[in-house]
Amino acid sequence: MEKTTDYTKPEYFENREISWIKFNRRVLNEARDKTIPLLERLKFVSITSSNLDEFFMVRVASLKDMLHAGVKKADIAGMDALKQLERVNEDTRELVNLQYSTYNRSLLPLMNQENIYIIDAYEKLTQEQAAFVDDYFENEVYPVLTPMAVDSSRPFPLIRNRSLNIAAVIEYKGTGGLLDHKSADGQNEDTDAEADGQEPDSGTHTATKEDAGKEKSSKKKDKKAKKGAKPEFATVQVPSGMARLVPVPSKNPEEKVFILLEQVIEKNIDKLFLNYKVLCAYPYRIMRNADFSIDEDEAPDLLKEIQKQLKKRQWGEVIRLEVEDGIDKKLLEFLKDELHIENKQDIFYISGPIDFTFLMKMYGLPGCDHLRYEPHKPQLVPEVMPGENIFEAIQKGDILLHHPYQTFGPVMELIRQAANDEQVLAIKMTLYRVSGNSPIIASLAQAAENGKQVTVLVELKARFDEENNIVWAKKLEQAGCHVIYGIVGLKTHSKIALVVRREDEGIRRYVHLGTGNYNDSTAKLYTDCGVLTCSEAIGEDATAVFNMLSGYSEPLSWNSLAVAPIWLRKKFLKLVHRETRNAREGKQAYIRAKMNSLCDQEMIEALYEASSAGVKIQLLIRGICCLRAGIPNVSENIQVHSIVGNFLEHSRIFDFCNDGHAEVYMGSADWMPRNLDRRVEIVFPVLDEELKKKVLHILDVEFEDNVKAHVLQQDGTYEKIDKRGKVLVNSQEIFCKEAESLVPKEDKAYQKRVFVPAEPVG
Repeated sequence: MEKTTDYTKPEYFENREISWIKFNRRVLNEARDKTIPLLERLKFVSITSSNLDEFFMVRVASLKDMLHAGVKKADIAGMDALKQLERVNEDTRELVNLQYSTYNRSLLPLMNQENIYIIDAYEKLTQEQAAFVDDYFENEVYPVLTPMAVDSSRPFPLIRNRSLNIAAVIEYKGTGGLLDHKSADGQNEDTDAEADGQEPDSGTHTATKEDAGKEKSSKKKDKKAKKGAKPEFATVQVPSGMARLVPVPSKNPEEKVFILLEQVIEKNIDKLFLNYKVLCAYPYRIMRNADFSIDEDEAPDLLKEIQKQLKKRQWGEVIRLEVEDGIDKKLLEFLKDELHIENKQDIFYISGPIDFTFLMKMYGLPGCDHLRYEPHKPQLVPEVMPGENIFEAIQKGDILLHHPYQTFGPVMELIRQAANDEQVLAIKMTLYRVSGNSPIIASLAQAAENGKQVTVLVELKARFDEENNIVWAKKLEQAGCHVIYGIVGLKTHSKIALVVRREDEGIRRYVHLGTGNYNDSTAKLYTDCGVLTCSEAIGEDATAVFNMLSGYSEPLSWNSLAVAPIWLRKKFLKLVHRETRNAREGKQAYIRAKMNSLCDQEMIEALYEASSAGVKIQLLIRGICCLRAGIPNVSENIQVHSIVGNFLEHSRIFDFCNDGHAEVYMGSADWMPRNLDRRVEIVFPVLDEELKKKVLHILDVEFEDNVKAHVLQQDGTYEKIDKRGKVLVNSQEIFCKEAESLVPKEDKAYQKRVFVPAEPVG
């Protein structure tokens, strides 16, 4: 009997949180790459800062919740919540130190060489510049600020999540201020009381009382003055609605000089506390627990419940305090007490500007084209040229879309033309994240006004997009759309649109299936794939999906689609097990998969078993990867790559050998428990042979990438590929060039013109 291997050992798995930090380290490495233009490098520093914020608000917050609840259960890597928090603290501090070292030692000097200056000390301003900044404070900043004193009658205010603030220690000067005014008021009250009917005393007695009153009043003043000399605390929020980078004029026209808004306020903070001496002032920032759960069974109105929960985010537990390195000890103790911070691990001392997300604003600096990549313009899709009837184009054959190399326009055109086409009866689609001014939302509203049946599933639980999605949901309802919020207890993460059209041959269904959101903004930044089809089998499945989402329908089987949470896990495991069986039988076997994250234990164990059977496995995992590669007799046939480039790798593609008859799938799901068990996800097959070749080409090029790819090592680290003596392969650059080459020459001039949508069809 064949001896079975235990693939469940903790040492075979990487902790999810540690793996995420390693991913953010790879992002930061782009900022340290000297071959990348300067402003692009600043952009990556900003991204790591934003990523770290979300990590603390959600993942670290979740670990703290587990610790508070006394949960002792270990993760797949054998670490309980306490051990994870200790390791996370250690690794994030290393990451933050590297982040500021990169900025201070490398990027700032390079910026100065390019005549770009971020003044880090008020004293470095010239006399004229200082006068300009002071004037800017008086006229623009001062009217907006609200200083908040903290004393027995004025409790510590609510400090908003992620807001930048300045805390100050102040001391009362005791010369005719509010405290003295109060003393005078008290004396007047005594005099008035006497005038209101108290009998006056005679001569000597009266004089003695006056002397005593003066002495008493003097003692009161002395006491108040002494009390005023005691240091007081105050805080002021740096206005989030104002630009944090303040441009400062320079005599040298080639120079671009900036000062940070918090420094402007800090330098002039004494003007906020008149008659007080500001002993010290330091910026600080907090992260709060932003992870909330909703009992959907008990919520009578999901939209209202989420709105209520969103407000609670501002009151969540403080899980991270960032302060300027060198902060006054008394001031820090005050902040710790008021913010209820007991663990020193929650305090980060920052040697530079707190919160690097402002660096993203520098990316578009005018006159600095040489410091950033030439912007990529998404190319036209040859099968769907502007002005064409999109339904006729899809009837000719399935169409593959590859974003951002190709435009997202065909998807928007499908909904726009459907909204105005007299033959279209219904439009149904899912919305997870949409842009701030979404053309798709406008088209859906227009469709409802035109009498179409419009059903839109808006996922209200899309983290950090809840408020935006609530706004869109209300607008769609006002336009007459039927808005639904999905199945209780599940997030709807699938990307699907269905257009039902009456044609001469009968009812025909047009479907878009994708790996990314219906967001025209991120479609220019994220790598995603989609398919436009009028396949009858997929159309039937699409109808079944929306019936499942809007009602109580639960299909017994599917023609083509694999849908989570019931069917998808079984589908993936079946495909992996088939490759394992084929390898053992001497047949051709391999697995190639691209996704954002891999942390599902059952899927990893299935991959280990396949590897042990001899299946060659190539994985392209952008972010979290809990699988460990190169373990003898376990994962020695598994290779893991991670591409971090100018675009965010977001597509999910799966390629199974099937003994030489490749089966290729794409979809919305990663191999994570949440995707396979707690979300509505869709994975769809690529059936058209020409499209299949194109998708396989995408994987071929990405696995050949030796410029932006990192390879997971046996010790859990990631290393760039040694490029010496090799032809450089940058997959994202290759796809940009290929997309451009696919556009016919006669259409390239057309593409340069302003795009005018086609006239309504029908």
